[in-house]
Amino acid sequence: MSLFQLTDEIIFPQPSLADKNGLLAIGGDLHPDRLVAAYRSGIFPWFSPGDPLLWWFVDPRLVIFLTEFKISRRLARDIKQGRFRVTYDRAFARVIASCAQIRQEEGEGTWISGQMQNAYCRLHELGYAHSVECWQGDILAGGLYGIALDRIFFGESMFTRVSNGSKVALAALVSRLNKMNFHLIDCQMTTHHLLSFGAREISGTEFLDQLKLSIQTTVPGGKWCDDVF
Repeated sequence: MSLFQLTDEIIFPQPSLADKNGLLAIGGDLHPDRLVAAYRSGIFPWFSPGDPLLWWFVDPRLVIFLTEFKISRRLARDIKQGRFRVTYDRAFARVIASCAQIRQEEGEGTWISGQMQNAYCRLHELGYAHSVECWQGDILAGGLYGIALDRIFFGESMFTRVSNGSKVALAALVSRLNKMNFHLIDCQMTTHHLLSFGAREISGTEFLDQLKLSIQTTVPGGKWCDDVF
Protein backbone atom coordinates (compact mmCIF):
# COMPACT_ATOMS: atom_id res chain seq x y z
CA MET A 1 0.00 0.00 0.00
CA SER A 2 1.31 3.47 -0.91
CA LEU A 3 0.77 6.37 1.48
CA PHE A 4 -1.15 9.12 -0.30
CA GLN A 5 0.30 12.64 -0.31
CA LEU A 6 -2.40 15.29 -0.04
CA THR A 7 -2.18 18.47 -2.11
CA ASP A 8 -3.72 21.92 -1.73
CA GLU A 9 -6.87 20.55 -3.38
CA ILE A 10 -9.32 19.23 -0.79
CA ILE A 11 -9.59 15.66 -2.03
CA PHE A 12 -9.05 12.46 -0.04
CA PRO A 13 -8.36 8.96 -1.38
CA GLN A 14 -10.97 6.28 -0.90
CA PRO A 15 -11.05 5.19 2.76
CA SER A 16 -10.80 1.54 1.69
CA LEU A 17 -7.23 2.23 0.56
CA ALA A 18 -6.00 2.74 4.14
CA ASP A 19 -3.39 0.28 5.39
CA LYS A 20 -4.18 -2.41 7.97
CA ASN A 21 -3.52 0.03 10.81
CA GLY A 22 -5.82 2.65 9.29
CA LEU A 23 -3.22 5.09 7.94
CA LEU A 24 -4.47 6.60 4.70
CA ALA A 25 -2.73 9.86 3.78
CA ILE A 26 -0.14 12.42 4.77
CA GLY A 27 0.11 16.18 4.42
CA GLY A 28 -2.47 18.81 3.68
CA ASP A 29 -3.61 21.20 6.39
CA LEU A 30 -6.22 21.63 9.11
CA HIS A 31 -8.36 24.15 7.28
CA PRO A 32 -12.03 23.85 8.31
CA ASP A 33 -13.12 22.83 4.80
CA ARG A 34 -10.59 19.99 4.74
CA LEU A 35 -11.55 18.80 8.22
CA VAL A 36 -15.25 18.76 7.36
CA ALA A 37 -14.53 16.87 4.12
CA ALA A 38 -12.45 14.36 6.06
CA TYR A 39 -15.07 13.66 8.71
CA ARG A 40 -17.79 13.36 6.10
CA SER A 41 -15.73 10.51 4.60
CA GLY A 42 -14.99 8.90 7.97
CA ILE A 43 -11.39 10.14 7.95
CA PHE A 44 -9.75 11.93 10.87
CA PRO A 45 -6.34 13.53 11.60
CA TRP A 46 -4.11 11.98 14.25
CA PHE A 47 -0.43 12.81 14.59
CA SER A 48 2.16 13.68 17.22
CA PRO A 49 3.48 17.24 17.65
CA GLY A 50 6.33 17.86 15.25
CA ASP A 51 5.24 15.09 12.86
CA PRO A 52 3.59 15.65 9.48
CA LEU A 53 -0.20 15.58 9.34
CA LEU A 54 -1.47 12.00 9.18
CA TRP A 55 -5.00 11.02 8.17
CA TRP A 56 -6.69 7.78 9.22
CA PHE A 57 -9.63 5.51 8.47
CA VAL A 58 -9.74 2.65 10.98
CA ASP A 59 -11.53 -0.63 10.28
CA PRO A 60 -13.27 -1.98 12.31
CA ARG A 61 -14.79 1.20 13.75
CA LEU A 62 -16.05 1.67 17.28
CA VAL A 63 -19.43 3.41 17.46
CA ILE A 64 -22.23 3.98 19.95
CA PHE A 65 -25.69 3.57 18.47
CA LEU A 66 -27.75 5.86 20.66
CA THR A 67 -30.43 3.24 21.21
CA GLU A 68 -27.77 0.88 22.62
CA PHE A 69 -26.20 3.31 25.10
CA LYS A 70 -26.13 2.08 28.68
CA ILE A 71 -24.92 3.43 32.01
CA SER A 72 -24.15 1.87 35.38
CA ARG A 73 -26.47 2.16 38.39
CA ARG A 74 -23.87 4.30 40.16
CA LEU A 75 -23.70 6.75 37.28
CA ALA A 76 -27.50 6.85 37.03
CA ARG A 77 -27.60 7.66 40.74
CA ASP A 78 -25.04 10.47 40.37
CA ILE A 79 -27.10 11.98 37.56
CA LYS A 80 -30.38 11.66 39.48
CA GLN A 81 -28.86 13.26 42.59
CA GLY A 82 -27.69 16.24 40.57
CA ARG A 83 -24.08 16.08 41.72
CA PHE A 84 -23.02 17.84 38.53
CA ARG A 85 -24.23 20.72 36.43
CA VAL A 86 -23.99 20.20 32.66
CA THR A 87 -23.54 22.90 30.04
CA TYR A 88 -22.94 22.89 26.30
CA ASP A 89 -20.51 25.00 24.26
CA ARG A 90 -19.79 27.22 27.26
CA ALA A 91 -16.06 26.44 27.59
CA PHE A 92 -14.91 24.70 24.41
CA ALA A 93 -11.33 26.00 24.57
CA ARG A 94 -11.00 24.94 28.21
CA VAL A 95 -12.35 21.47 27.47
CA ILE A 96 -10.00 20.74 24.59
CA ALA A 97 -7.04 22.17 26.53
CA SER A 98 -7.96 20.02 29.53
CA CYS A 99 -8.13 16.89 27.37
CA ALA A 100 -4.54 17.54 26.31
CA GLN A 101 -3.35 18.56 29.77
CA ILE A 102 -4.75 15.48 31.54
CA ARG A 103 -2.88 13.16 29.18
CA GLN A 104 0.35 15.07 29.72
CA GLU A 105 -0.09 15.02 33.50
CA GLU A 106 -0.51 11.25 33.34
CA GLY A 107 2.72 10.91 31.37
CA GLU A 108 1.03 10.04 28.10
CA GLY A 109 1.64 11.58 24.72
CA THR A 110 -1.08 13.67 23.14
CA TRP A 111 -2.11 14.47 19.59
CA ILE A 112 -4.04 17.49 20.86
CA SER A 113 -1.26 19.96 20.12
CA GLY A 114 -1.64 23.72 20.01
CA GLN A 115 -2.11 23.39 16.26
CA MET A 116 -4.95 20.92 16.73
CA GLN A 117 -6.55 23.02 19.46
CA ASN A 118 -6.55 26.09 17.24
CA ALA A 119 -8.07 24.12 14.35
CA TYR A 120 -10.91 22.69 16.41
CA CYS A 121 -11.59 25.99 18.16
CA ARG A 122 -12.06 27.41 14.68
CA LEU A 123 -14.54 24.62 13.88
CA HIS A 124 -16.32 25.48 17.11
CA GLU A 125 -16.59 29.12 16.09
CA LEU A 126 -18.09 27.98 12.78
CA GLY A 127 -20.71 25.82 14.53
CA TYR A 128 -19.29 22.37 13.71
CA ALA A 129 -17.42 21.44 16.89
CA HIS A 130 -19.13 21.19 20.26
CA SER A 131 -18.24 20.64 23.88
CA VAL A 132 -20.08 19.24 26.86
CA GLU A 133 -18.95 20.62 30.21
CA CYS A 134 -19.57 18.98 33.59
CA TRP A 135 -19.25 21.27 36.62
CA GLN A 136 -19.14 21.06 40.39
CA GLY A 137 -19.61 24.63 41.48
CA ASP A 138 -17.05 26.62 39.51
CA ILE A 139 -14.79 23.60 38.99
CA LEU A 140 -14.72 22.07 35.51
CA ALA A 141 -15.03 18.47 36.67
CA GLY A 142 -15.00 16.82 33.25
CA GLY A 143 -16.03 17.18 29.66
CA LEU A 144 -15.73 16.10 26.05
CA TYR A 145 -15.66 17.57 22.56
CA GLY A 146 -16.27 16.46 19.00
CA ILE A 147 -17.72 17.28 15.59
CA ALA A 148 -21.41 17.18 14.65
CA LEU A 149 -22.32 16.60 11.01
CA ASP A 150 -26.04 16.27 10.34
CA ARG A 151 -27.00 13.16 12.38
CA ILE A 152 -23.58 11.83 13.46
CA PHE A 153 -21.38 13.06 16.30
CA PHE A 154 -17.68 12.34 15.88
CA GLY A 155 -16.25 12.09 19.38
CA GLU A 156 -12.68 13.32 19.73
CA SER A 157 -11.63 13.23 23.38
CA MET A 158 -12.86 13.47 26.96
CA PHE A 159 -11.34 14.18 30.34
CA THR A 160 -12.25 14.05 34.03
CA ARG A 161 -10.91 15.70 37.15
CA VAL A 162 -13.68 14.54 39.48
CA SER A 163 -14.86 10.92 39.56
CA ASN A 164 -17.57 10.30 36.93
CA GLY A 165 -17.20 13.81 35.46
CA SER A 166 -16.56 12.65 31.90
CA LYS A 167 -19.15 9.86 32.22
CA VAL A 168 -21.86 12.36 33.15
CA ALA A 169 -20.78 14.51 30.19
CA LEU A 170 -21.12 11.51 27.86
CA ALA A 171 -24.55 10.61 29.23
CA ALA A 172 -25.63 14.23 28.77
CA LEU A 173 -24.34 14.17 25.19
CA VAL A 174 -26.35 11.04 24.39
CA SER A 175 -29.46 12.59 25.94
CA ARG A 176 -29.06 15.69 23.82
CA LEU A 177 -28.30 13.81 20.61
CA ASN A 178 -31.41 11.68 21.08
CA LYS A 179 -33.50 14.85 21.28
CA MET A 180 -31.85 16.07 18.07
CA ASN A 181 -32.57 12.78 16.23
CA PHE A 182 -28.92 11.82 15.82
CA HIS A 183 -28.13 8.21 14.94
CA LEU A 184 -24.77 7.40 16.46
CA ILE A 185 -21.50 8.57 17.99
CA ASP A 186 -18.26 7.71 16.20
CA CYS A 187 -15.71 6.69 18.85
CA GLN A 188 -12.92 5.92 16.36
CA MET A 189 -10.67 3.63 18.42
CA THR A 190 -11.82 0.72 20.59
CA THR A 191 -11.36 1.03 24.36
CA HIS A 192 -12.75 -1.08 27.21
CA HIS A 193 -14.05 2.14 28.79
CA LEU A 194 -16.30 2.90 25.81
CA LEU A 195 -17.33 -0.73 25.41
CA SER A 196 -18.78 -0.53 28.93
CA PHE A 197 -21.24 2.10 27.65
CA GLY A 198 -22.56 -0.18 24.92
CA ALA A 199 -20.18 0.84 22.15
CA ARG A 200 -19.44 -1.86 19.59
CA GLU A 201 -17.30 -2.39 16.55
CA ILE A 202 -18.73 -2.35 13.05
CA SER A 203 -16.91 -2.91 9.78
CA GLY A 204 -15.49 -0.02 7.81
CA THR A 205 -17.99 -0.76 5.06
CA GLU A 206 -20.92 -0.59 7.47
CA PHE A 207 -19.57 2.63 8.93
CA LEU A 208 -19.41 4.21 5.47
CA ASP A 209 -23.01 3.11 4.91
CA GLN A 210 -23.96 4.85 8.15
CA LEU A 211 -22.26 8.03 6.94
CA LYS A 212 -24.25 7.99 3.71
CA LEU A 213 -27.47 7.41 5.63
CA SER A 214 -26.88 10.02 8.32
CA ILE A 215 -25.03 12.87 6.61
CA GLN A 216 -27.15 14.59 3.99
CA THR A 217 -25.75 18.07 4.61
CA THR A 218 -22.61 19.60 6.06
CA VAL A 219 -24.22 22.94 6.90
CA PRO A 220 -23.08 23.74 10.47
CA GLY A 221 -25.77 23.49 13.11
CA GLY A 222 -24.48 26.43 15.15
CA LYS A 223 -23.62 26.53 18.82
CA TRP A 224 -25.66 24.47 21.27
CA CYS A 225 -27.69 26.12 24.00
CA ASP A 226 -28.02 24.64 27.47
CA ASP A 227 -31.06 22.57 28.23
CA VAL A 228 -32.34 20.61 31.19
CA PHE A 229 -30.63 17.27 31.73
